[in-house]
Amino acid sequence: MPVADGGVTVVPQPSPRDLGVLAFTAHSVVFADVEPEWVHERLPADDLSAPLSPPFLQDLAVRTRRHVGTIDLLVLAAPVSGPAPLPLPLREVTGDGHPRVERALRHRDAVRVWAAEGGVVTVGRGVAGRWEVAVEVDPGHRGRGLGRLLAEAARRLCPGPVWAQIAPGNAASVRAFLAAGYVPMGAEVLLTDQEVT
Repeated sequence: MPVADGGVTVVPQPSPRDLGVLAFTAHSVVFADVEPEWVHERLPADDLSAPLSPPFLQDLAVRTRRHVGTIDLLVLAAPVSGPAPLPLPLREVTGDGHPRVERALRHRDAVRVWAAEGGVVTVGRGVAGRWEVAVEVDPGHRGRGLGRLLAEAARRLCPGPVWAQIAPGNAASVRAFLAAGYVPMGAEVLLTDQEVT
């Protein structure tokens, strides 16, 4: 974690696909192939929220010819290893056309998908090669703890720390990940070459 010094660090994009802003407590990281001076000229020194503000993100989108995605809560959990079984039965599947799977394939490498009755969990390598997870619970299976179980399963399916990006307004998903042992780390927005729909 960066030091909470009110600063902004600018680093090169870790890959041609990955470009965005990470905001931690009192420190942000812009990962984009832009000059640090260009970034700092657009950010008031006394505004810790400026790197995630619409004006800065729009300037960054125009500069990089990208589209601004949603600003997500970023959570992290340690992997769980050892002999304990998965918290629910899963079967590995290959891309089945599920919207969550299609989205994962746009943002991650080495995507793997497991299905459970009423839901799906996807894991893959995202920003800077980190392990990332997403879960989707079918409407008829919501409110029964399935999201939490899928998020817990991801901690066994990934060999390293696992990250998740959650829309802050999706309170059910936020609760599920927190209950599964994930800890809020900050916020993140990705800029993509595809228009957000």
